[in-house]
Amino acid sequence: MSPTLASYCHERVAAVRAAERFRRRRVIEGAHAPVVVADGQRCVNFCSNDYLGLAAEPALAQRMARAGERLGTGSAASQLVTGHNAEHAALEAELADWVGRERALVFSTGYAANVGVVSALMTRGDHIVADALNHASLIDGARLSGAHKHVYRHGDAADAAVKLAACETGNRLLITDSVFSMDGDTAPLCALAETAQAQGAWMAVDDAHGLGVFGAQGAGRVAEAGLGSNRVPLLLATLGKSVGAAGAFVAGDDVVIEAILQSARSLIFSTAPPPAVAAAAREGVALARAGDYRRGHLMGLIERFRQGAVELGLPIEPSDSPIQPLLLGGEAQAVAVSNALLARGVLVGAIRPPTVAPGTSRLRITLTAGHDEAQVDALLGALAAVLPAADSRRSA
Repeated sequence: MSPTLASYCHERVAAVRAAERFRRRRVIEGAHAPVVVADGQRCVNFCSNDYLGLAAEPALAQRMARAGERLGTGSAASQLVTGHNAEHAALEAELADWVGRERALVFSTGYAANVGVVSALMTRGDHIVADALNHASLIDGARLSGAHKHVYRHGDAADAAVKLAACETGNRLLITDSVFSMDGDTAPLCALAETAQAQGAWMAVDDAHGLGVFGAQGAGRVAEAGLGSNRVPLLLATLGKSVGAAGAFVAGDDVVIEAILQSARSLIFSTAPPPAVAAAAREGVALARAGDYRRGHLMGLIERFRQGAVELGLPIEPSDSPIQPLLLGGEAQAVAVSNALLARGVLVGAIRPPTVAPGTSRLRITLTAGHDEAQVDALLGALAAVLPAADSRRSA
């Protein structure tokens, strides 16, 4: 006989707590800006994906408010019924133009986009070759598709080629993040694209953490690498990071996007995003495209942090992105350092398994264009102060 649901869940939660993997949601009061009030404490936020500082940009809020007054608060139906608004259509056209593709298709979330696109195009008998550190949504999309799954060593184009060559039947999809969300490093996109093209495979790139930050007009890592739709026919990215709004999209050739629209279950069976949110995203796209100053400022902060971290001997990873992880190892160590930083007014999340592999718990520090040099220096000072103390606690 099964235990009661409550007792079963109690045991699961207790096990999570015992492993130092319990996570809870902090309550943020007010706007999600570089300085926030989290659980009643004012602190500088260094764990946001708002890379260009647009999430609290008044222009987006004003655009959203005006659209809300005209269009209401909801879309009232899925896209293929009556939920597709003129704001959605305009957003898709502007996104396609931004990333240099014929057409784009907007989803409610990045998870829905990745799961929907992969499972819409791949099926039983096909093969998906994926980086070992791909985002969970790409992994789940592969699982839902029913296709055979093959994992290559992280960032290793040669191993990807070996895995692709072993797939002798069915369609083949090589899929990778551009900038990896927990490590901040970038996939060898050109080498992977060459591998896929040489072996007649399709390629998909999730540029969620590259869009807005890299490339001309912030068009992303794929654009920066000069990879058009002939090399990367499936380009995915989100609107809730650098764009400062919400949602996600896939961009590619017109016929490819049409096929996804007709078969992606996460889109067909979901209510369309509110038109007012699409309007805010349009403003975010315009500001991101014109945001060279923001990008320049952000790159300067990244360099300042990295130089300071090296001088302090901090365990930083090789990353030129806004994501700057500090690997600490154990779960308890990561939690202890995160809590010590919060006590000093610095909010940095402790990332633990199952998000990352056991033994690689870390602080995931993220820098944004909304921060200033003084805040970065304060972060470095706080890290210098708490890491020795945390080390002594671990060895005690």
